[in-house]
Amino acid sequence: MTRLSRSTCKTLPYDPALVDIGIVHLGVGAFHRAHQADYTDAVLAKGDRRWAILGASLRSGETRDALAAQDYLYTLAQSDESGERCRVIASLRGVLVAPENPQALIEAMCLPSVKIVSLTVTEKGYCHDPATGELNDQHPDILHDLANPDSPRSAPGFLVEAIRARKARGARPFTVLCCDNLPANGRTVAKVVTRLAQLRSPDLGRYVAEHIAFPATMVDRIVPATTDADRARIAAATGLEDAWPVVTEAFTDWVIEDDFPQGRPDWAARFVTDIAPFETMKLRLLNGAHSSMSYLGYLAGHETIADCMKDEALAHFVSHLMNFEVTSTLAVPPDTDVSAYKQALLTRFRNPGLRHRTWQIAMDGSQKLPQRLLGTIRNRLKAGAPIDALALGVAAWMRYVTGVDETGGAIDVRDPLKDELRAKAGAAGLDAKRLAPALLDLEKIFGRDLPTDPRFTTAVTAALDSLIRHGSKQTYENFRSTHP
Repeated sequence: MTRLSRSTCKTLPYDPALVDIGIVHLGVGAFHRAHQADYTDAVLAKGDRRWAILGASLRSGETRDALAAQDYLYTLAQSDESGERCRVIASLRGVLVAPENPQALIEAMCLPSVKIVSLTVTEKGYCHDPATGELNDQHPDILHDLANPDSPRSAPGFLVEAIRARKARGARPFTVLCCDNLPANGRTVAKVVTRLAQLRSPDLGRYVAEHIAFPATMVDRIVPATTDADRARIAAATGLEDAWPVVTEAFTDWVIEDDFPQGRPDWAARFVTDIAPFETMKLRLLNGAHSSMSYLGYLAGHETIADCMKDEALAHFVSHLMNFEVTSTLAVPPDTDVSAYKQALLTRFRNPGLRHRTWQIAMDGSQKLPQRLLGTIRNRLKAGAPIDALALGVAAWMRYVTGVDETGGAIDVRDPLKDELRAKAGAAGLDAKRLAPALLDLEKIFGRDLPTDPRFTTAVTAALDSLIRHGSKQTYENFRSTHP
């Protein structure tokens, strides 16, 4: 079959060779290619050719190797109840692999045409303490970057060195646009980058604090990992072989704090002055439900989120979590129908065209729990309200990170704290009264307040005990009977 490329694709609305690089993006994975690159492709297609994207991988050359032979074009396959539609995206003009040549990425970030450096490096990529949002200055990558500032490894390290280099050359600073699921993501990244700059030099720290814009964002699109079955189906539909297409849902949303001193693309996003209500609603409803469902569903033997939603008892748990525990903690954004949003989420979760694996969503839970569940729990406890569903979500994470499933098989736990979690779980064994306190002792996840609040510890320990004794499915079925 013919390979996708500029010479074989006849449907491009613009010539990718005639666009300027205006954005460098760190973390050029599936989510970025299904979300920000899609929005940017639409801008380029309308005639504003200043905003092509140069991607960068901070870890491996896998994406570069897949896309280079097809001129960095790729297929975006969007599905809903009416079917799947494919479109070629041309906004990505190349991919650098940082470990191969860190200086090349720094030089790219210093291009005069670059006005934005955006990121989707996942929560763990910021080398921060999830419980506090502060830079972890003992993180191995941060220690390396302080010792080797001109050949960094971390996203904060690359940002600080590129900011320093542009300052030294008299170039105007770029805007740093975080598109990851961090609470107050703009402020969090500003805090991390400013602190690293301060550790480099007080003068550089002051420059970052005074001159670099870090607008906050809320991104919303479900993007499962691409499978070989996806590749085969998309090739059959388009008649072109694509080494790494991206599959996603038809729904998409992007809310951005409008703070771009050097300008920005005219993205079809919502530009606002206060991102917080949108961000909190999405993190707690969509992401909180996703994480809770992924742990409970994986333990119960459900491979995908759509499979989870076919389980009536688990679907009931998700609805209860959103309606009775999360919604009361939200400051609903203006002109937003939160009931319609929740109903739309349930429809999106049921989408059979998206094989979003529970195992994929379960990754990096230590970095996700604080913003997806623990903030909601703190609000509920402050209000004196029950946390039964939220506590079950936390307990399901605890049961999952033991690394042993309900049949005695191994769970492939992917988490930056994997070794520490496994050691604590191994020492405690499958005993809720030992396991819960051992994991709650992780201050970098739970802070100092929650492990000393008996309302929280009692609820989590009881839920974990049920998961260990009765299994996930029986536990959430019992939940349905006691929370109709």
